[in-house]
Formats: sequence, C-alpha cells, structure tokens
Amino acid sequence: MPRVVHFEISADDPDQAAHFYTDVFSWKINKWDGPQDYWLITTGEGEPGIDGGLMRRHESSNGTVNTIDVPDLDVYVKRVENKGGKVVAPRMTVPGVGYLAYCQDPAGNTFGMLQGDPAAA
Repeated sequence: MPRVVHFEISADDPDQAAHFYTDVFSWKINKWDGPQDYWLITTGEGEPGIDGGLMRRHESSNGTVNTIDVPDLDVYVKRVENKGGKVVAPRMTVPGVGYLAYCQDPAGNTFGMLQGDPAAA
C-alpha cells in the first residue's frame, strides 16, 4: 500500500525557514548537492516519523506537500486523472532518487508521488 514517505515545506526565504525549524524543533537541515536549490530535513533518527525537504516557494508550491511512495508513477498518475484529480507538475527525474510528479486531488490539495529508483539520472 502506498504511504507518505516525505514532506516538503515551501518558503520565500528558505534560509530563514531553515533557521526557524532548526531553532524550534532541532531539525537538521542541509542544502542538497543536486541540480536545484533544495534543503534536506532530518526530523529525527531511530524514532517513528518521516524526513522532508525545504524549497523556494513558486506558483505550484504553497504550504506543505506530502509525497507518497508508489510502485509505478505512470499507473498512479492515470489513477489520479481517472478519479478527477489533475497533474500540476508532470513526471520529472530526481537524480539518484527516482521519478516524481505533483498532482492535485479534486478538492485542490497538492501532493507528490514518487517512484523510487536510485539509478535515476
């Protein structure tokens, strides 16, 4: 069964947001060494919970977005569309992580879906 495996927080000033969450919750936040500005959030170790990311706000990102792990991204994108949802950011490659798309449910809530593939380039 697909599960939420990651969250993302968008902010106009990611550095300020990183300091806020570090100071309030003691989360570890480090800039990702990837092709876009992105910060990885570690919320804890050896305890229940998920880790996340922090990104610069843009028109398709506002607030917090949960990402769901799926075994086949294309199949689940079709399921979303068949049930009245829509794709707001089509399939993209996240190098070394997998394939990601952002969708909205019929109520307008945005979520991500990720098909993991460490060999993604």
